[in-house]
Amino acid sequence: MRSSQTIVQSPVVFPAPDFRSTSTMAAAISEDSCAFGSTKYFLLCGLGGFLSCGITHTMVTPLDLVKCRLQVDQAKYKNVVHGFKLTLKEDGFKGLAKGWAPTFWGYAAQGMCKFGLYEVFKVHYANAIGEENAYVYRTGLYLAASATAEFFADVALSPMEAAKVRIQTQPGFANTLREAIPKIHQSEGFNGFYKSLVPLWMRQIPYTMMKFACFEKTIELLYKYVVPKPRIECSKGEQLIVTFGAGYIAGVFCAVVSHPADTLVSKLNQAKGASIGDIIKKIGLMGLWQGLGPRIVMVGTLTAAQWFIYDGVKVAFRLPRPPPPEMPESLKKKLAAQ
Repeated sequence: MRSSQTIVQSPVVFPAPDFRSTSTMAAAISEDSCAFGSTKYFLLCGLGGFLSCGITHTMVTPLDLVKCRLQVDQAKYKNVVHGFKLTLKEDGFKGLAKGWAPTFWGYAAQGMCKFGLYEVFKVHYANAIGEENAYVYRTGLYLAASATAEFFADVALSPMEAAKVRIQTQPGFANTLREAIPKIHQSEGFNGFYKSLVPLWMRQIPYTMMKFACFEKTIELLYKYVVPKPRIECSKGEQLIVTFGAGYIAGVFCAVVSHPADTLVSKLNQAKGASIGDIIKKIGLMGLWQGLGPRIVMVGTLTAAQWFIYDGVKVAFRLPRPPPPEMPESLKKKLAAQ
């Protein structure tokens, strides 16, 4: 869909098939700091992803640490509460922050690619299939755009994820990111940073597909059936509350879909030389679900917070924020004619 906003404001890299009606976009032109689909728009979306993922994942480092230890050493860490007690006993409160640096930099880089490239690919794919198909098959569009974005995002994440898991689960390996990176390179070479990339894709691509598609659909349903007025009439604060709720719902589904692969990532980074088959044979299929409870709490909370921060960045920088998809006029006329 080529928007009137794109014509009025500075030239854009891609047309803007964002499902917004002409009247809605015309009203927003004076408020937007850039055109939908412009280079500036994509870069600021990437900044929003950098902040949202980096901040939220770092905030839940203590829970992530205990979750990883539950996954790799079920004999020592019986459950979440026991895991926290044992960590505090052995390492003190400082120990709960182990791995915060690779967590921040890894997930910040991943978030920048994930959110920024999602917006890029969503525009590209919508342009490729046309305005009407972009509306009719919008869920497929969200799935395809998010899967492609996450493919590249995990390449950015993998080295930091490898360092994080080793710091958190291998006593004596390293206490800081500066110590971990050279140790991994010396002992395993470049492959040490990417040996868990495939299971990372297995974990993160389904997670991200669910995260974006479920969020987009939940937003659409909330404004249609729950929120008592159109989004255009809601204040920015009210819109951010809806964003947080939709994000949490999406996060719960994300955690369940991606958890077995998350366990494999933790195990592979802990056990040098082990393969995916070795891990599954050792812990069994039920072992892949170890630590699901804390991960639902962790992922649900951080997914909701990520969407809240990401949308907050859009508000702060006055980026275009399309309302839920609307049926194109051309499709309405076709259906009416039938």
